[in-house]
Amino acid sequence: MNAVTGLGKYLFSIPIFVFGIFHFLNAEGMGAMSPFGGKIMIYITGACLILFSLSVFIGKLDKLAAVLLCVFLLSCVFLVHLDGFRNGNQVGTTSFLKDIALAGAALMYAHSIAKDNSIIG
Repeated sequence: MNAVTGLGKYLFSIPIFVFGIFHFLNAEGMGAMSPFGGKIMIYITGACLILFSLSVFIGKLDKLAAVLLCVFLLSCVFLVHLDGFRNGNQVGTTSFLKDIALAGAALMYAHSIAKDNSIIG
């Protein structure tokens, strides 16, 4: 059973990696939603998402990366998706709830699975 549950970190990490790639492929469209600086911020956050995934795969600084991912996702909840949620927009509400769920998963990863405690004990 551990072999099956051990896949969880990869099933969590791979979509985050893909989201990071999407930031590079659609920076123009996402930049319109960014409250801070448009495309440059989209490229930075895309790189951070990709770095989180790489951190999980190699097992280095993964606890720090998971906590930072949680902070990023909760920032997106309140800075990007909150208006859509408040307006009853289905896509905005879905993004709002998805980011809350992923932030929770990032904290669970940091608490239970992360191996590198060198910066965050």
